[in-house]
Amino acid sequence: MTGRPGNDRIERRFAELAEERRAGLIAFITAGDPDRAISTEILNGLPGAGADLIELGMPFSDPMADGPVIQAGGLRALRAGMTLAGVLEMVRDFRRRDERTPVVLMGYYNPIYSYGPERFLDDAASAGVDGLIVVDLPPEEDDELCLPARAHGIHFIRLATPTTDDRRLPAVLENTGGFIYYVSITGITGAAAPVADRVGDAVARLKRHTDLPVAVGFGIREPAQAAAIARVADAAVVGSALVQTIADGLDADGRPKPGVADAVLGRVAALADGVRGARRGPS
Repeated sequence: MTGRPGNDRIERRFAELAEERRAGLIAFITAGDPDRAISTEILNGLPGAGADLIELGMPFSDPMADGPVIQAGGLRALRAGMTLAGVLEMVRDFRRRDERTPVVLMGYYNPIYSYGPERFLDDAASAGVDGLIVVDLPPEEDDELCLPARAHGIHFIRLATPTTDDRRLPAVLENTGGFIYYVSITGITGAAAPVADRVGDAVARLKRHTDLPVAVGFGIREPAQAAAIARVADAAVVGSALVQTIADGLDADGRPKPGVADAVLGRVAALADGVRGARRGPS
C-alpha cells in the first residue's frame, strides 16, 4: 500500500466523507481565470457552494494534456498576469479564510522548474497547499519532485487511466498520496462523458491495489453525471464545465460580464447536490 506524508487535510476530508456515507465533489478552476479578482472570488466561494476539495490549476502556455476549454482558461489567466507566485499567493489568501478545505495544485513541471523546485515546495507548504498533480512527471522521475514534495508534507497525487494496466499500477501507486485521480476516458480533458459502469469496474480494480480514495474526472458536466460517478467512486472531479461557465460569462472582447463568479458557484452547487444525492448504504 502507498505511504503518506505528514499533511492530513486531504485524509481528514475523505474520512469525513466516509462517515457521511457519500462521495465528495472536487472542483477545478484555473488560478487567475478570467482575472485575479474574479478567480479569487470563485476560489473563496467554492467551499460554501459545496466543493469538498479544490484543484487549482497553475496556468501554463503549453498544456498538452488539456482540452481546448481549459487551455483557453489558462491563456486567459496568463494574459491577465497570473504567475506561479500569484497562484501561491491566492492559496495563502484562501487559507486566511479556510483552514479545512484541501487545495491541490494541478499543472505541469516547466513553471515549477523555472520557479525552482525546492523554493516552490517551501512556498507551497507555507501557503497551505495540500497536494500536487503534475501531469508530465512520470514515476520514473520521482526524485525530481515527488519525493521532495512528500518530504515537505505535500501529497503527490498520481493519475491512472484506462490504459494503466496491472503491470504499470505498482509504479504509479508507489509514492502516491492523498488520493488516486482516475482519468475516466482516454484523451484530453473535456473530450467526452464517462460511462459509470466502466468507471465502477476501473475503481474496483484500483482499490484492489491501494487503500487510497479514488477520485474520477474528465467529462463530468451535469449533476446526474456527477451523481452516477459518486455512486462508484470516492469523489467526482469537475473542471472543464466550470471553466466553460467562466468563458460563457465573457463579452465579445473577452471581458467578464457581471455575475460570472455567481454563475460558476451556482453550477458547483448544482453538481454538489447531485453528488450529495448519491448517498451510500452502510458498508
